Amino acid sequence: MKNYSIWLEGIAKDKYPTLDKDIETDILIIGGGITGISTAYHLRKSKLKICVVDRGKVGLGISSKTTGKLTYLQDLIYTKLSKQHSCNSLKEYLNSQKDAIKLVESIIKKHGIDCDYTKQKSYLFASSVEEINKVKHEQELLQYLKVKVQEEKIPLNLDSNYSISVSDTAYFHPIKYINSLAKICSQDGIEIYENSKITNIEKDKDIYVCTSGKNTITCKKVILACHYPFFVFPFVFPLKGHLERSYISASKVLENKTISGINVSKNTKSFRYHNDKLNNYLIYLSGSHSLAFKYNAKENFSKLVDEVYGLKIKPEFIWSNIDIITNDYLPYIGLIEDNLYIGTGYNTWGMTNGSIAGKILSDLVLGKENKYVKLFDPKRGSSSVSSIIEDVFSSAKPFLSNKIIKNKTFYSDKVIFAKKDGKNIAIYIDNDGKKHIVYNKCPHLKCSLIFNEVEKTWDCPCHASRFDLDGNVIEGPSCYNISYNKEI
Repeated sequence: MKNYSIWLEGIAKDKYPTLDKDIETDILIIGGGITGISTAYHLRKSKLKICVVDRGKVGLGISSKTTGKLTYLQDLIYTKLSKQHSCNSLKEYLNSQKDAIKLVESIIKKHGIDCDYTKQKSYLFASSVEEINKVKHEQELLQYLKVKVQEEKIPLNLDSNYSISVSDTAYFHPIKYINSLAKICSQDGIEIYENSKITNIEKDKDIYVCTSGKNTITCKKVILACHYPFFVFPFVFPLKGHLERSYISASKVLENKTISGINVSKNTKSFRYHNDKLNNYLIYLSGSHSLAFKYNAKENFSKLVDEVYGLKIKPEFIWSNIDIITNDYLPYIGLIEDNLYIGTGYNTWGMTNGSIAGKILSDLVLGKENKYVKLFDPKRGSSSVSSIIEDVFSSAKPFLSNKIIKNKTFYSDKVIFAKKDGKNIAIYIDNDGKKHIVYNKCPHLKCSLIFNEVEKTWDCPCHASRFDLDGNVIEGPSCYNISYNKEI
């Protein structure tokens, strides 16, 4: 069993240089995932000079851990939106998701992109009798929005007491798609840099100066297409959403069905199929939870594996993903201050929302009209006091609980916490007896870390920064490593 995403298996990608000089550009896009590369793609024919930087490899961040669905049938999204937004907002959100699917399909056809794009049927189902009315209510909302919905049993051995389906959705191989777009962008003159972390953004009059190592990028506009903003102000993101972790597997199966589905339970179950031209796979997600709870990754992965075996299949790949859940269930896409833009908070539907975000952000930069600008405006004042309190709690709880109890009872004897030179350190002893020592403090907002014994990472339970065994940051919002004997 491999402890990484199936999308990473056998992937061949173009390599891009690391930034090693000071440069000037018109537009700097920070993040080479679905949002950043999609934005660059839509800007590539403009006369502007465009630069994309990624802290790691293009496409290999959060975008590589998705299930790769393109769908508007998204759990109970329309029920959730109806409690905080107008009927018109529900229609606009639905249309934005449909437009995203059409946009991706048109790009794939235009360039002949081989990314396993497959039109498929999406299901929404109730895993218990108590959930039937929830599905029926979502069905009524969809019908009100003029979506053709069928009552149809899922052709899969999952607990389902009632299910509905829609036919005009799709899925694809996310890394193949992103890599193809990046190659098109590069061929059209867009500069792309990998392994180039932006650690600071400063504004000097009408110009932004962004720091990456010893180099600077001077630009007129900045687009933040990274998963979680690496600064607190001006956006104050910890008050605008919380984080959710999911556990995912991929298993070989005999039959390839063109279907996907998700239930409406708090104990989320989600599935889709994938064919890599050699094997058929069932990709199965289970066990989603707020990052503020359930720190024991090994236990959560074990539950996932048990469920997969319960389906009479064997997990070949297992991995986890982090999603941002916004207070009002709408993404934040747009302008946050003068010439500073953002695309984030996709509520577990990153491929669909990230694709439409690329179009919205490019239109904003070019001064074009876009009908979804107001809907996704990051400056909208829609957060309730209760949701803000919940988000503060989601950050405060893991901060305090992991300061008090660092050495969890579920850790093996290979994980040790200690003090060295007055600083908290953490040690992992690998199977060869080698000690991997790090500082036990996330540089972002100083949360104590949790060791993930399955994926072998140090994870921040507050805002989802992740570090490898030796303390190198692999996912933000942290911009800095926690390597021992180096400054934090």
